[in-house]
Amino acid sequence: MTSAIVSAINILTKPLRESSLHDVPSSHQQALSAALRANRAFLLEQLQREPSFEVVRRLREEVMEEADWFSSSTDDAAWDFAQECLLLLLTLARHLSAELRVFQQTPAASALKYCTPENAPPLPPDVLSVTQQKMLGTALQFVVSLGLCPYLDPGVGVPLGHRSTFAAMVEKLVCNGAVTGVGCRLLTTTKVLLQLTELSSLATLVFTRHLGDVMAALCQLGYQPHQKERSGTKEQKDISAEERQTCREALESLVGKVYQPIVIKELLILQGGPKQSGAKRTSSGSNSRAALGSAPAWLRHVCGQLLSKRLMQPNGVQAVVRAILGGGTGDESDWRKCESVARILVTCPQQSTSIESYYRDVCPQILDLLHFKDKLTAQQFQRVATRAVLLMVQERPSFAQQYLLTPLFSPLHRCTTTSGKDHSSASVEEWELTRCLEDMYKICVVGNSPSDTFLKALEQVLPILFTLFCFTKQNVSHLRAPCQEILLWYLRCTEKCAALSALWQLSGLQGENNKLAAVLCFSPGSDGGARPFSRESCSNEDDALYEKLSEEQWRLECLMQLLVELKDSDLPGDFFLDLLQLTSWAAAEDEDIEDEQQLDISAMTLLEVEQQLLGRAARQGHRLALLQVLAVMVESLHHTILLRKSTQVVDFMVTLLQRACVGLDQATGPSLGNPVENQALSMGMGLVATMLSGPQLSAEDYSSMSRLLLPLEKLSQMHSEVVIQELASSLRAVIATHSAYRPEDLSTAAPPSRNSPVGKKQKMQTEADNLQSSPHSPPQDSTSQTNTQTGQPMSSQKSAIGVSQNDGGMNSGTSDPCPPTKAFSDLLLESCDQDIPTRAVALRILTQMVKNGNPEAVKAQEEVLQLLLENLGHEDSFVYLSAIQGLATLADSYPEKILEKLIKEFQHGPSLPKSNKEHSLEARLKVGEVLMRTSRAMGELAPHFGRPLVAILLQGTRDSDQSVRASSLSNLGELCQRLDYAVGPLAQELSSCLTALIKTEKEAEVRRAAVHVITLLLRGLSSRTTQVLGDVLLDLYRALKWVVRSDPDEVAVLHAQLALEELDDVMKRFIFPEQKLEKKIVVLP
Repeated sequence: MTSAIVSAINILTKPLRESSLHDVPSSHQQALSAALRANRAFLLEQLQREPSFEVVRRLREEVMEEADWFSSSTDDAAWDFAQECLLLLLTLARHLSAELRVFQQTPAASALKYCTPENAPPLPPDVLSVTQQKMLGTALQFVVSLGLCPYLDPGVGVPLGHRSTFAAMVEKLVCNGAVTGVGCRLLTTTKVLLQLTELSSLATLVFTRHLGDVMAALCQLGYQPHQKERSGTKEQKDISAEERQTCREALESLVGKVYQPIVIKELLILQGGPKQSGAKRTSSGSNSRAALGSAPAWLRHVCGQLLSKRLMQPNGVQAVVRAILGGGTGDESDWRKCESVARILVTCPQQSTSIESYYRDVCPQILDLLHFKDKLTAQQFQRVATRAVLLMVQERPSFAQQYLLTPLFSPLHRCTTTSGKDHSSASVEEWELTRCLEDMYKICVVGNSPSDTFLKALEQVLPILFTLFCFTKQNVSHLRAPCQEILLWYLRCTEKCAALSALWQLSGLQGENNKLAAVLCFSPGSDGGARPFSRESCSNEDDALYEKLSEEQWRLECLMQLLVELKDSDLPGDFFLDLLQLTSWAAAEDEDIEDEQQLDISAMTLLEVEQQLLGRAARQGHRLALLQVLAVMVESLHHTILLRKSTQVVDFMVTLLQRACVGLDQATGPSLGNPVENQALSMGMGLVATMLSGPQLSAEDYSSMSRLLLPLEKLSQMHSEVVIQELASSLRAVIATHSAYRPEDLSTAAPPSRNSPVGKKQKMQTEADNLQSSPHSPPQDSTSQTNTQTGQPMSSQKSAIGVSQNDGGMNSGTSDPCPPTKAFSDLLLESCDQDIPTRAVALRILTQMVKNGNPEAVKAQEEVLQLLLENLGHEDSFVYLSAIQGLATLADSYPEKILEKLIKEFQHGPSLPKSNKEHSLEARLKVGEVLMRTSRAMGELAPHFGRPLVAILLQGTRDSDQSVRASSLSNLGELCQRLDYAVGPLAQELSSCLTALIKTEKEAEVRRAAVHVITLLLRGLSSRTTQVLGDVLLDLYRALKWVVRSDPDEVAVLHAQLALEELDDVMKRFIFPEQKLEKKIVVLP
């Protein structure tokens, strides 16, 4: 039955056959009118003649009898055709409704017998096929084009002429005729379409294509005023008041049950747009916004009211954003749309009952836009929410503070209330704190539009935020980056005085920061966040004091890390100068404190004495805290951060000179001067002299330096040191005359630093001239330095570094070494001298003699070898590093003899009878350094001489001492890097050793060395890796992945990642070899 009704609709709406076009008039309107009459006549003929349409005809007649709007005899072909379409659609709706009632009343038992695993559940009878939906869509398009849109007033809805060429022709057809009863026809079509929407399958077809047209018709029928006249007939004169009220209720019901973004989009289209000039664009569908004309005032008012209601309902903000933005692409137009939507949300509509109620309903929905997880919509929603919050903070600060900022910062405020309670019932959940920080990051950092209201609100939670940041620096948490970025954003965007006040507060020198830190603390959350809790008081006073001091020190270190990030700002320097200025005041107050100590306490009450003591203790504590902050700043921040500008340098010098002038009045003689303070004062004045000796200074620079005149004058008159007096007088004269007077000794006022590059170069050149130069030797890496310096004191390590630098300076020369001026026997005696420089120089000269092939040295190479081995045990680095260099040179010159003995020494320790276990370990590590240098010097001979060395190093990886194991692995990596194809036979043994150490070794240093061996092995083999290590490559890869996933040591994980990158490069080159354009020429015989 459904198919028959749809077939009848298809007969009515299908195009004309070519055979019937010979009688069609030439005009398009006349042709269309004739086609509509012919199709309707053909349908009525088929209904009367075909037996298959008998039931359709009967149902159609029943619907016709109930339809009081139907008129069988009219001269309007378009309206007759539209009536016929409406009758058939109502017939289909009645049939489907009856079938659906029968389907729903079917007993469940009879329906279950058809539900088997092989059979799908039966479909409801109102489900239409794709072909049927297409036919019904055509009929609905005819209904809207012929019976609804032509009767809308100009400006109501999208005109037909702007949709398609056919729609424009239909519009001309209907408008050219004399139409009567416009309101009745529009009401009839609208009522029938609404009646069809009672069935869900037909409602989908109507609302997805013609929702805007139905809403336009309901607006005109329900809200159009009576005063307008058109074509000599009064509008809506045939529409009663009850029908108008019914249309209004239908419109309210329609916009309430349809998907809200679609409704809002259609209402925006109905509001119309500005008049456009030029050619009209054409597009299909009723949702086109092309060439929209200006809507009537009454329609704009109605649409505005409906949009305001949509906005203020639950989830209305989200619906408005979805309707306007739709599927954005993130380009410039989307940014402008987001700005427009944010402006709409912030502006209170006129239809709202009160401004406060509007913002109370809308503001929570604006904050909810920040919490979307869908990547496709989250970016645009967050952009709109951010702009709306910032605009509201700027334009409506009072409402923004109450309904936006207070809920936004609520979790941070509750952290302080939670910390003051004994129970955790009001504790802030982890997800609340995480969401709060994410929202603040999006608004502050991403939005980046600071305002006074927002900065003041953020200032209130700044101590809590900093406490949380300090916690995240001690733990692994995803909240670290948001906290840091928010704090940096505040310090960059707020005013200088507010930023300095915040730094004073965060450093513990001002405000309630210390009290908050003593009570509030955080614990790690289950999802990587944090949860606040109240700190329990410690019963042990010593433990409590230690915990307090360590906490304060850590907070200062975290604050310094923030200041390091502000390296492009003047804030760290200004804060540093403020601290220095305060220390100067504190020094000036020392005299007052001493006077207070001389007070007669016998005349005081106990309360007054207690107040005096507590005040003195508070001042001393504050001064100690100030000095602690200064010490941490000087230690943590580079001078380029502390003093970026010349004005800051001048401020620093003003503070330094004022501090020097504090005690001049109390000095009674030159013996009272402090040498440290005098040296600091001399260096500071040398800095001023350097500034004055630089490029041409501006008038502003001299103006800022004018503040130095008064303290310089006081120093030149009252200081105990004559040099400082003369320098202060010279500087004062130069500054006062703007460099018109410049003494000759001004350039020498600032002596060059001994750490300057010029001084270092001269020193290294002098030492290089004193010592014999030697050919270039490979540089030491970090592993080799570890091998040679294990167990040495700090002074020895520094000495070793200095010798290495000097060696580099000597070895850089290319000239031939000078012949020794002493006899070989004398050099042997000097190599045993008690004087350390004499012994070291003798060892180096002996080394050069052996390397240059001196006959006496070649004959006595055994004695030289024994002598160098004995000097390995010397405690001074200058001596044992010279011995290491000599042994490496011997092994390079005579590898067959020397390498075998070095291997024995490394395997069994020194053969000296006086050696003990500690010296044995130290000597083995130094021999390992020799083997390291020898491996590097082997070059292409490594596969020949390196085989026995590999076996000894593999044995060393099983040594009981971790340093020997690490040294063996380091040497093994250097050697395997040069073995090339000779690694092949050793691949299985190397793989087993390295994977076992990686997974079973307890010491992190040894695991790092094992992973580093794999890195060096892959780096050395490069493109030959798959050929040489093909059998063990998978095992090595799994071992590296195991380290990345499971090893607790971060350095080992970093080494494993580097090794995986090497392996990734190798496999990429293997799978995707480089394409080379080669041209081969073959000579045929």
